[in-house]
Amino acid sequence: MAKGGFRGGPMGGGGGFNMNMIKQAQKMQADMMKMQEELDKAEYTATAGGGVVTAVVSGKRELISLTIEPDAVDPEDVEMLQDMIIAAVNEALRKAETSASEGMAKLTGGLNLGSLGL
Repeated sequence: MAKGGFRGGPMGGGGGFNMNMIKQAQKMQADMMKMQEELDKAEYTATAGGGVVTAVVSGKRELISLTIEPDAVDPEDVEMLQDMIIAAVNEALRKAETSASEGMAKLTGGLNLGSLGL
């Protein structure tokens, strides 16, 4: 064996995990769970057609409510109403997704947790 002995291993200086890193990972996991709970409770609203269609979705990406103003209903143009509903719901869902992504990025500092299996 070379002079100085073996320095690797989980507690040594060989680049393994140390207790501080484990504590930081546990704190990050707890913070992420708390943030996910907050995001799940949040509501995101979007409108279409100048505000005649309003969609509200939850952080869980579920449609909570859909409001359609009476003047948006034209029996001769149902397709336009359908398009406005789709646009409002999709925009609300995009807002929910963006909020979740930004929140997690703040917690992780841009760390790619997928590469760590998290």
